[in-house]
This record gives sequence, C-alpha cells and structure tokens, in this order.
Amino acid sequence: MLTSLTPQRAALLIFLAAFATISGAWIFEYYGFAPCELCLKQRWAYYLAIPLALLVTLLAPRSPSLARAGLAMLAIVWLGSMVFGIYHSGVEWKWWPGPVTCTAQAGFSGGLPDLSKPAVLCDTPAIRIFGLSLAGWNAVISLGLALLAMAGLRRPQGSSSVSQ
Repeated sequence: MLTSLTPQRAALLIFLAAFATISGAWIFEYYGFAPCELCLKQRWAYYLAIPLALLVTLLAPRSPSLARAGLAMLAIVWLGSMVFGIYHSGVEWKWWPGPVTCTAQAGFSGGLPDLSKPAVLCDTPAIRIFGLSLAGWNAVISLGLALLAMAGLRRPQGSSSVSQ
C-alpha cells in the first residue's frame, strides 16, 4: 500500500489532512466551541506545516533533496505538535497543571480578565469525541502526519515500485 508513497505524495497527503484538520477546528469554533489559549497555540503547527507541505509537493519533482529536507522538517513539526497535544490532554485530564492563566486555578494576580471575551479554560475540554478531546485528537492526527512524513522519507523520489 505504501509502496507507491513518494515524497511528493506524502507531502500532498500531509497538506490535505492538515488542511482538513484545521478546517474542522475552525468549523467547531464557528459552531460555538471556543478554543482556549492552548488550543490556539496548537494551531501554530498547522499554520507552519500546511504551506510547507504544499511547497514540498510543488518542489519535489524538481528537487528530491529539498523534498526530503522538507519532509524531515514536517516530521519534526508534527512530532512537536503531538507532544503539545499530549500536554494539553494531560492538563484536561488533570494529570498535571496547566498554565495558571487559563485553568480553573486562575486567579486575579495578573489583573482583571478581559471581560469582552468568553472565559475558556484550558483544563476543561469543549467536547469529547469517542472519549478524546480535540487536544487528544490533535495528538493522534499529529502522530499520523509525522509517520506519514517519515514514510515519505523512506522512499526516494522517482523510484518505481517494481524491483529491477
């Protein structure tokens, strides 16, 4: 199945999956599931990786070495995103403390909160789907995208799936 996964195809799949994921997050936000501070920071990986994956997709046929470097960068970005998703999930499950600015333990030591925005706590998931919060799903999706980038690295551009 993955025998035909070239670096270009891997980058294209990463682009499509990442774009679909961030679009899903925006849709959830549109329908009233406001993101917390940590949720918004988890999106940074998508804002970096989506244009990078598109660039790798476009450049891969002309520059295999650049495509491999781009896939390596994508793998690192997605592994970091996975770790951050695990951290946020742990905050939601109360396994460890989160930032005091967005958890139920938040006080007024930094002044009054901005009352023009809804209070969204980082330790309270807005929704769970099949037992995982959106932060948990971000960790799972990020791991999958990291593995996809690594699988694309294993296959040289332009090699066929038939043995010589």
